[in-house]
Formats: sequence, structure tokens, C-alpha cells
Amino acid sequence: MPNLADRAGRAWRVLARNKVSLAALVFVPGLAALAVLAPWIVPYDPNATDLDHVLQGPAGLHWFGTDQVGRDVFSRVLVAARLDLSIAASAVMLSFAVGTVIGGAAALFGGLPDRLIGRLTDVLMTFPLFVVAMAMVAALGNSIQSIVLASALVNLPFFVRLARSEIGVLRAQQFVEAARAGGNTELHILFGFMIPNALPTLTVQVSTGLGWAVLNAASLSFIGLGIRPPTAEWGIMVAEGAANILSGFWWLAIFPALALTLTVLCFNLLGDGLRDVIDVRTRR
Repeated sequence: MPNLADRAGRAWRVLARNKVSLAALVFVPGLAALAVLAPWIVPYDPNATDLDHVLQGPAGLHWFGTDQVGRDVFSRVLVAARLDLSIAASAVMLSFAVGTVIGGAAALFGGLPDRLIGRLTDVLMTFPLFVVAMAMVAALGNSIQSIVLASALVNLPFFVRLARSEIGVLRAQQFVEAARAGGNTELHILFGFMIPNALPTLTVQVSTGLGWAVLNAASLSFIGLGIRPPTAEWGIMVAEGAANILSGFWWLAIFPALALTLTVLCFNLLGDGLRDVIDVRTRR
């Protein structure tokens, strides 16, 4: 059985074959590091106004230019990354934890609970999920907590279905029967044997879910249902910049939009790379 070093080496070889996925693997941790360090490395206070330098284009002192009240766009883009990634990570971890337990328990115990969970998941997925998120935020109020809950709900059906599918396959494996014969309880089998074996596949969904959660949070802010100004957030910055782009102030919307696009794209590409890693056809 291959040890951890062999598995890591094989994963690296698989990712190295796909330069795009490898670039995403470099970009995502790099962006995460910048987001964590943003309050200490930004050149300007992201909320500090400077009426003497209003709507200046990208230049030496302001790499991404300044906005309508003289705030540094580069500093705001970096600080916004911290907020958007925090919301996305919280939402996806919540939906991952809840969805994995619900879907795994349904598949393990089968019968009526399994059928009921399956039907409820199908019903939830018949609705446009972004509309569901809009309704939740409108009902709960414009706060980070409500956006996290709405984004978690949007991602929840995918984790439930994936965990239900994976655990359903693992339920028939011999190691599960051996665990039962050894006197393990059903819950211990679920959390100690089945979910750990399903984690590689679920990790792919985590990466993809992070991209969609970032986009969902930014989209809610863009339409006025998410974070409110003057907080630095990509969706808000794109919305504010879009009103000025026809006036020639293109940098107000372009730079936060590029940051948002690259982040969502790289999370999805990283998910594709991780899918290749766990695919048995690439294990050579």
C-alpha cells in the first residue's frame, strides 16, 4: 500500500501534467496568503478618502488607481479578498460538514430516511439556488452571517448528494462488513471509516464550492443584498465601478472584476486538478 510520500509524489506528477491546474494550485494559496496579510501589507487605508487624488488612473503611487473619493483601489481589492474568501470558506465548511453528515447517514441507514433526504434534496435543487440565497438574505438582513447561511444553503444539496452517493458505494465494501463484525457501532463506522474514505471526492466539491460561494457573495453585494458600502468587497466595487466605466474610469470595475474572475476560475481549475488526482485512470 503506498505511503503518504508516494501519494504526494503521484499527486504532484498528475498536477504537473496540467499546467493550468498547477497554476491554479499556486494562485489559490498565494491569494489566501495575501488575504490573510492584507491589513498589514496594503499601502493605504482602504477606507481613507483623499479628495486631492480623486479618480486617478493606475500609476506608480496607486497601482490600480483611485476611486470617486480618492480611496486606493489596490488596497481595497486586497482587503476585499480577505472578506470574500472568509465568507466563502465559512459557507463551504458549514455546507460540507452538514451535507456530509446528512448524506452519509442517509446512505448508511437507507430505507425511509434515505428516500426522504433524496427527495428533499431534489426539491431544493429544482429552485434557482441564487434566488433562494436572495430570499434568505432579504429575510435575514444584510449581514455577513446571513450571507454565509445563504451561501451554505446553496452549496448544501451538492454535498448531500455527493456524500450520499459515495457512502452508498462504500456501504457494500468488505471493510465496512469487517468493521461491523468487529463490534463497531454504525456511527463509528460512518465517521471512522466511511467519511474518511469519501473525503478525496468531497474535497473536489469543496474546491468547486469555494468558487461558487465567492461568486455568490459578490453577486449578492452587486445587486444590493449583500455587504453594504463603504466596506471593501468585490461585488460592491464592481457595482460602483460599472456606473463610471462609460465615463472612461475603467479601472474602478476592471480590477475587482479581474480579481473575482481569476479567483472563481482558479478554484474551479483546482477542483479539476484534484479530480484528476483521485481518478484511478491517472494513477500511473
